[in-house]
Amino acid sequence: MRKTLAASIAAAVVWTASTTAAATPPAASTDGQSTRSSTAPAHGRADHVVLMALDGFDVEYLDLVRSGAAEPDAAALRGSQAHSSAAEMPNLQRLLRRGSVTTSTGVMTSITNPSWSSVATGAWPATHRNTAYWFDTATGTARGQQRDLAVPTIAQSIREQGGTVFSAQWFILQNYGVTFGDPDGLYTQPGGDCSRRTDDAVAVLRGEPVDSGGQQVTTDGVPDLVAVYCDVLDAIGHDGGDADPRIPAALTDIDRQLGRIVQATKDAGVYGDTAFVLTGDHGMTTFDKGFGAEGLAAIEAAGFTPQILTSGQTPAPGTDVVIVVGGVADVRIIGERAGDPAAVRRLERALRGLPQVRDVLDEADQRRLRMSPGYGDLVVEPEPGWSFGATPADAAGRHGATTELHVPLVLAGAGVRPGVHPHDPRHVDVAPTISALLGYAPPSGSEGRALREALRP
Repeated sequence: MRKTLAASIAAAVVWTASTTAAATPPAASTDGQSTRSSTAPAHGRADHVVLMALDGFDVEYLDLVRSGAAEPDAAALRGSQAHSSAAEMPNLQRLLRRGSVTTSTGVMTSITNPSWSSVATGAWPATHRNTAYWFDTATGTARGQQRDLAVPTIAQSIREQGGTVFSAQWFILQNYGVTFGDPDGLYTQPGGDCSRRTDDAVAVLRGEPVDSGGQQVTTDGVPDLVAVYCDVLDAIGHDGGDADPRIPAALTDIDRQLGRIVQATKDAGVYGDTAFVLTGDHGMTTFDKGFGAEGLAAIEAAGFTPQILTSGQTPAPGTDVVIVVGGVADVRIIGERAGDPAAVRRLERALRGLPQVRDVLDEADQRRLRMSPGYGDLVVEPEPGWSFGATPADAAGRHGATTELHVPLVLAGAGVRPGVHPHDPRHVDVAPTISALLGYAPPSGSEGRALREALRP
């Protein structure tokens, strides 16, 4: 499936430089501007990196992008029949003349905070320990999402090495290298849509003050790393599923904001020395059916007393199996039978017998996938179209499973080899690659690699 999808991505985006750009001299881009200035520091390939963090950017959304042709290519728009129109992304297409787009693989669970934590730290969830929708044995309660991190972020790493960072609401960095009011590690949380967050990034690139926690703050020059967080795709996907007809228009607006940022780098005189990275945290799958009742009945038939908990809830007396649902279901035996291998095997057999269950991950599977150790005895992955919960009134979107791991990764601009695709990129490779572009050491907890095959030597 991944090879077919990669072919459709290539058809969906203009690749005018793909066959010849590898031979382009390093001194110039296809846009006719220098990709490095004569004053650029020798230690890095780029003076600046702009990261657009696009929540819910499913890789298959690229199938909806209109090619550069007069009419959309039917093969390029595979699956778009459910949408009213194709997305127009001319700014992305122009940017790709100086780089590439490929499929990147996320982490389990494919939930927002653990996923962005791996992008920001270069570490697997087993190392950064950010966990979502699980039963916390320390407090005896179900928990949703949180921002705890056990290792440094890219922002902390850059700051420690004397660099500067700005984040427009990429929340995973807040208080981990950026904060309100700090001009060298500045955080803003303007709310609103992608356009409003782009407003702050454009202002910073132009040397204008921005509101940071009630203070008007001006950075000292263009920061080394500028991050902009947009979550419109995630919001639409959750509300209407991965084929919601609003998605093409949202992609077009994201492209418009990308164009504004590109223009701001040109206005600031740093476009030729700036690399651009666009990626998502997870994909999206539509579901319209729930099997919570069937799941509870199967667990009861196996001799347990189960309970589905939402964030903040504690189990009722007598409960010996707790379930916390977030795309997948975290399932843990508590009480007297906690830690009993025979009880876990019996529970696993009961869950695997459900036709709505795609897979059941035991502790060995979780270690193999380098998941957070905060999860329970079993993690239940539903079949696409299903949730371990109630049936929704209307089709909705979910993520958290292995079926929502794949997102686009765009690398372009200064220091990037046009038309050269990185090999099997992953979330954990993003922070090391940004560090390499800027000439910094990667975050100390990083377990990924710099995608050097896609970077200029």
